[in-house]
Amino acid sequence: MTKLTTFDDVIDAARVIKGHAVRTPLIESPALNDRLGGRVLMKAETLQVIGAFKFRGAYNRIARLSEAEKVRGVVAYSSGNHAQAVAAAARLLGTRAIIVMPADSPAIKIAGVREHGGEVRMYDRYSESREALGAAIAAQHGSVLVPPFDDPFVIAGQGTAGLEILEQADAPIDQLLSGCSGGGLIAGLNLAFEARSPETAVIGVEPALYDDTARSLAAGERIGVDPTGKSICDALMTPIPGELTFPINQRRLERAVSVTDEEVAAAVAYAFKTLKLVVEPGGAVSLAALLAGKVSTEGRTTAILLSGGNVGPALFSRIIEGRFP
Repeated sequence: MTKLTTFDDVIDAARVIKGHAVRTPLIESPALNDRLGGRVLMKAETLQVIGAFKFRGAYNRIARLSEAEKVRGVVAYSSGNHAQAVAAAARLLGTRAIIVMPADSPAIKIAGVREHGGEVRMYDRYSESREALGAAIAAQHGSVLVPPFDDPFVIAGQGTAGLEILEQADAPIDQLLSGCSGGGLIAGLNLAFEARSPETAVIGVEPALYDDTARSLAAGERIGVDPTGKSICDALMTPIPGELTFPINQRRLERAVSVTDEEVAAAVAYAFKTLKLVVEPGGAVSLAALLAGKVSTEGRTTAILLSGGNVGPALFSRIIEGRFP
């Protein structure tokens, strides 16, 4: 499928995932509001099935398989959260999942895939193509490939988080921040807010070395970055926006800002010490952008996604004990 996702698709995804995905809370912290001078509403996708928003899109995609396709199974490629989401959704829906994962994926994410019944195939993210490997495995088994972001059903599933934010918020939202990698989550959010709250400014947040969305918005076309850059935000290391996600984000994103690993680490530590939340680096980039002053919140109501909580214990300990980098 190559059609662009619509708001109607997001509405239908909400129907499909109801009762399977968690309707995560929209939370608020007086301490954070006082620090930033405005209201910050945080969508805690750390409490989602598998600890990240990715379950929404994975379940919506796999639920559409025919019985014949379920027999042949699914294949996905991911550094961890999409991998776990596909494995979990596949098990719930009665099909097999093979997941192509980088060899340097956090051990907690590899273990999560296996715990949900997924079969892991490792690759070197710096010398091998996950897309090529995934396509080859899918062809070998006649399986359905479930991409991490460039799929209409995946985008629509992620957009359900936006619907929930708008239903849960008790005031108009002036701006929305979300992590932005391949663009699936923020494209889905854009569709929901375009239809239900078009006055809300939507801002993407990227790791400093993976600012491909900002570059692409400036160029007016998809621009890639060096895929060998290092970042603690393993969930946000896609080097170029998706073919299906970028047209949506190009139409709707106000801008994209970037954050350094040090700024992200500070946000992870703040989330733990002040908010009492465990958030992985890639899931904390929106909070990092606010704490680092990349986006002003003074006198505004801002919604952000805490998009995942699957952080390895060694890295987490270094961060919260002040030993990072």
